Amino acid sequence: MDGETTFRLGGDLPVRRLGLGTGGLVGPGYWGPRHEDQGRPVALLRRAVERGVTLIDTADNYGPDVAEELVARALHPYPAGLVIATKGGVVRTGPDVWHIAGRPEQLRAMCEASLRRLRVETIGLYQLHRLDPEVPMAEQLGALTDLQRAGKIRHIGLDSIGVEELRRAREIAPIASVQNRYNLLDRGAEELLEACEERGTAFLPWFPLGNGALTGDAGEALAAVAARHGATTGQIALSWLLHRSPVLLPTPGTGTPAHLDENLDAAHIALTEEDLARLDKVA
Repeated sequence: MDGETTFRLGGDLPVRRLGLGTGGLVGPGYWGPRHEDQGRPVALLRRAVERGVTLIDTADNYGPDVAEELVARALHPYPAGLVIATKGGVVRTGPDVWHIAGRPEQLRAMCEASLRRLRVETIGLYQLHRLDPEVPMAEQLGALTDLQRAGKIRHIGLDSIGVEELRRAREIAPIASVQNRYNLLDRGAEELLEACEERGTAFLPWFPLGNGALTGDAGEALAAVAARHGATTGQIALSWLLHRSPVLLPTPGTGTPAHLDENLDAAHIALTEEDLARLDKVA
């Protein structure tokens, strides 16, 4: 692995920049299992690690509980160098139903439950899935720093935040990562990305493939570039993220081994300046 394909999460955890998200391992609306045969997602997770993935991005509310339990079933005892990132701060009551829950006692209980499901003593990256507007930021991050001091969290991250929120958060706790929507077509978080680059903060873009939205002019540009590289449009979209900034760590999800291989092979595509200029025009 070289400097272009790896990143030091929190300054001390080297991971390959192209990881695996686990949202694709659970059912519609992030509810329940995706497959009756749990051997399929287990095999997929193991294949990802065999292919060199060192960053697995999951969350306690995927299922809920299902994704974390699958990660542990497939990969525990975890190989050296594998970083498991999970999230807390949201309670689920049904498909596509989300309730923000950021009181300190809730966050502590969620983290403890994730530790049990993942079968670890320390979570490499624990991300606050949403800031709770009803709870002071200092109380939410205070709970996470307490867990960090106790050795239960190694690094703290934030999901779906703005630049000003990141600035305030950095005054309270060391922030190793942010996780916001960002892809070739949706660059609304550009200013946040710049703030991450300034401090070497990891940026895990969710919906890195646009969740099916990379069509129209974007799709045409992608298809043209993909044809030149003998690649798929999805591979080009992922490759663009890897070229766009060294702090971007895409973790696309999938439910099939073939799509997993396709995604991971995007790391080997070298886009030219002409390719990048063409793709930049579709934003």
